[in-house]
Order: sequence, then C-alpha cells, then structure tokens
Amino acid sequence: MAPSRPRIDIESVFRLTELADYIVPFTVRAVADLGIADQLADGPRPVDDLAEATGAHAPALLRALRALAGKGIFTEVEPEVFGLTPLAEPLRTDHPLSLRDAYPLLEPDIEAWAHFDHSIRTGRAAFDEVHPEGYWSYMAAHPRDSARFDASQQAATRLELRAALPAYPWGDLATMVDVGGGNGAFLGGIMARFPNLRGTLFDLPHVVAEAEPVLQKLDVAQRCTVTGGSFFETVPAGADAYMLKRILYGWDDDNAVRLLSAVRAAMRPDSRLLVLEPVVEPGDRFDVGRLYDLLLLAMVGGGARSREHIERLLDVAGLRLARSLPTMMFPILEIVPKTEA
Repeated sequence: MAPSRPRIDIESVFRLTELADYIVPFTVRAVADLGIADQLADGPRPVDDLAEATGAHAPALLRALRALAGKGIFTEVEPEVFGLTPLAEPLRTDHPLSLRDAYPLLEPDIEAWAHFDHSIRTGRAAFDEVHPEGYWSYMAAHPRDSARFDASQQAATRLELRAALPAYPWGDLATMVDVGGGNGAFLGGIMARFPNLRGTLFDLPHVVAEAEPVLQKLDVAQRCTVTGGSFFETVPAGADAYMLKRILYGWDDDNAVRLLSAVRAAMRPDSRLLVLEPVVEPGDRFDVGRLYDLLLLAMVGGGARSREHIERLLDVAGLRLARSLPTMMFPILEIVPKTEA
C-alpha cells in the first residue's frame, strides 16, 4: 500500500522553519555579548549611538536589531532608533534574573553542535569529535572559555535559586557541601538567605579559584570554606547536607556511581544528599530539562535519567531516594543513606 501524501499545512511549515532557525539564537548571543540592552536602560537610542558605545559596525548592528525586533526582542520606535521590550530586558546586566551571560558564543561548543548528528548516530559526545580531550579537560586548559562557561552557569543559577529556595527547608540545615559547586553562586545564594548556614564549596581547583569574588559579593565568604579536589576521590565529610546541582547527569552510570559513592562515604548517618537536576518523564509536555538533556549529550555524552534509573544508581552506592520535591525548574531529590531506618 502506497504511503499517504502529506497534507499541506502552511502554518506548520512556517512554524517548523522558525523552530529550526539558528540565525536568531546566534544574533541574540552576539547582541548580548555587545551589551546592547545595557545601553538602552535609560530609553531608546539611535543605532549610530549604540554602535559607537559598543564598538559595533552601525549598518550591521541595524540589520541585527531589526531582525530581533521582528521577534519581539527590542523594538524600532522610529527609524533606526531602538528600545527595550520585555523580552530584551533580561539581557541587561542589572536585571535581577539577568541572562546576558547565559548565551556565550563559545567556539568549541559551536563546533560540537556542528557535529551533533554524530551524537544522534552513536550516543557519544559530539564535542569529543572536535576536541578529543573532552569537555572538562578542554575547559581546564582554556581559562577564557572556562570563565565564560562559569558565567553562563551563574546566569542559570539565578533561575534555579528562584525555583529552589521556596521548595526545600534550607533553614533546617547548619552545614552544607556543594559538590561540583562551580564558583559558588548557588551555594552563596542559599547562604545569603539563611545566615545560620555554613557552607563548603568543593570543585576542581581551577574552578573554585574563581569563587572568592562571588562569595564576597554575596557577603558569605566568612561562612564558606572553599576546597579544591576531585569528587571522584574524596568529598569533605560530616555535613548536614550535600548538594549535586546538575552534576550527576553529566556522567555515565559507572562514573555516577563513583561520585555517589564518594559522597556516601562522606555522609553521616543522618546526612542528606540533595540532587537538583532534570528527571526524564514520558509524554509531549515541554520541559526545559529535555533541552539540558540534549546539551549534555552534545557536550559530554551524559544525559538526564528516569527516576527508576536514578534509584538503581543510588542503590549501588548505598543510598535511597526519600522524596522528590517539585520546583519551577528541576525537582529536588532528597536522598539518604540506605542504613537509615
């Protein structure tokens, strides 16, 4: 039987064209990098002024802003004069949930996406096709890219903090270790809200080397110990709680168990492990975690897991899931030692 001919639905064709486009995302990133939204904080300005203030080429900037205005990002209030829109406001550096640094144009990432079909075909990281040393080794050897990556993670952390703060009784904790905590933005954000909480920031030495200014700005440096090391080997012991925020899903099962086992060895019988990351669920519902899942596939070969899959890994590491707490972004999985009654 011959297959039926596809129905012509012009709206779906245009919608798919819009979704498949990478011109707008790249333009958003370039304009964010220039700081155009900051230049419009006090009101609309001519494109020539914007170009002079940011070192851009005025005719090229005009073309970029007009394209974005067509998507509701910026508005051309009169010919060649542009202002902010609600979609452009988060690109300001001073926005409470600023996304200006969330979209860096990182050359190695772009090269990896150009090979994403390799990931779909093999299940392995496209990044490794371009840079065989792997994502984290590459970042360790390229401080500028690493700093921009950390800045993008800090931008995402602002949203995660907004989601996580009301979802868990952080005030019940006296001590917490953020394992793989980057530059301390998430841990510091929680500590700033709960002044009785003392924290330990733990990550690779070159990563935590960037933490001091972040912790100082949040006024928590006096209550936070910064420690460099590998979380596959040992983790600071004896805290009330341990945090793994978007860490576990970046590793395959064997390494995930190694990491969980290292945390388990550091925990007291009454300690808690809090895992904040996407959990895979079936169905068509949009979930930002599904996008993170593809990002991990492209960059490091990891990915989000189902609850059942996570529970199997926990069991091997001597842990069990006590409860799952929903947030506006990812759930918080509260995990305890298996030996606890």
